Amino acid sequence: MIETEVLGKYLIVEGFRNVKIRDVKELLNLVKAESGDCQVQVLDATLVAGFEHIYFAVLNALKSFKSGLNISKSLAIEILLFASGQDQIKRAIEIFGIKPSSRNIVLVIIGDNRDEAISTLKRLSRIINGDVDQSVIELTDEKIPVIVSSLNISSLELEASMRGSLKDALKNVLIERAALLATRI
Repeated sequence: MIETEVLGKYLIVEGFRNVKIRDVKELLNLVKAESGDCQVQVLDATLVAGFEHIYFAVLNALKSFKSGLNISKSLAIEILLFASGQDQIKRAIEIFGIKPSSRNIVLVIIGDNRDEAISTLKRLSRIINGDVDQSVIELTDEKIPVIVSSLNISSLELEASMRGSLKDALKNVLIERAALLATRI
């Protein structure tokens, strides 16, 4: 579990491996029912490029709500938009949302305080049919081509962001795309 504060809210990020999703809608309804006062987003871990990727998606989503420039009525959906760099909810769900084929997922939990967020994580961990594993959050060499292809990242974008490794460049592109999305809203 990774935890931190973001703009006065409490963020918890937890990864799960070997998840078996029989019915996406049913799982999302269970997650919503067990979320209490927290906002929860469930992401396909295949496209998550590390904690920083999620952190900046959450930061931008919270800022968009604070400024009244949010696209969605839901903070959870706003996080999905910023994580995917999309301004269309349907497209963001198609790209980043969980599917029956998703085996590795990431729970993103936003609460008003740590106790509330931890309590929500405990409840949700019981309904997720998989093994807790933070490593699914990390950006791996195997994820890079999948992310680049799924999010239509050009070699030009990567080259422009190259200050170190390819992994760092990809993270920078995703963070920059989220920041650019915030300016288009």
